Amino acid sequence: MIVPGSSSQQLAAALAEETGRPLATPTYDRFPDGEGLAAVPDFAGDEATIVAATDADAAWVELLQLQDAVREAGAERVTTVIPYMGYARQDQSFGDGEPVSARAMARAISTGTDRVVLVNPHEAGVADFYDVPVETVDAASVLAEPLPAALDDPLFLAPDEGAVGIAETVRDAYGAGDTDYFEKHRDRETGAVAVSPSDASVEGRDVVVVDDIVATGSTMSESVAVLNDRGAARVLAACVHPMLAANAVTKLRGAGVDRIVGSDTLERGCSVVSVAPVLADALE
Repeated sequence: MIVPGSSSQQLAAALAEETGRPLATPTYDRFPDGEGLAAVPDFAGDEATIVAATDADAAWVELLQLQDAVREAGAERVTTVIPYMGYARQDQSFGDGEPVSARAMARAISTGTDRVVLVNPHEAGVADFYDVPVETVDAASVLAEPLPAALDDPLFLAPDEGAVGIAETVRDAYGAGDTDYFEKHRDRETGAVAVSPSDASVEGRDVVVVDDIVATGSTMSESVAVLNDRGAARVLAACVHPMLAANAVTKLRGAGVDRIVGSDTLERGCSVVSVAPVLADALE
């Protein structure tokens, strides 16, 4: 059965439809003292695929409970799909006495599963922290599907040189256009940081700014403002993980983003395309 975490109900349903597997209906309760309880009263069978984005601390606890619940109900094999892995940016200790939080979370999850599937983790190396087999899938190609069919001389821009691969993936799936990345320039006197495309001209072109995750939207908003100043025709934002915390959407729209496109690894208003087909291939 496909077992959804409370933050991944739409994706789990899409994955169940894609794979033909039955969809369990967990219950998510909270006691007066604040403790949560995730249960799977209708679970049946000997194999479970839990689909749970860990976008908040409570989601990690819920995932551990779902793992234990399906084992208690008789599951002999458990696959844990984490479409968005929280703490993936904390992949090292950044100061004395600080934890490697991604490692701590991965070790905990490993105790209740036989296998883990990650979707575009922010730091690829976090896969090594798990004590069970891990498969990492690249779902960036799905972002091409909801883009307008007739982009004008499109340019796909990554936030930095290291992430240009994700822009190339979306460009290849779209079938046309160029790729480039933003460079950061720091003023030695003022310390101010400016961003600009490294090479490509943007004037009169439709530009798609592509990233794996948009959290606060601050960096992307700065980039969009530069593009508009340089005469881009339209600017669209595309990301696998639309975290869009706090006022990120307002920042992006205020900066001149024409449209925000995200996948359902995190279920937001802009989650207009599903990673279910990519995950289905990984689960075969």
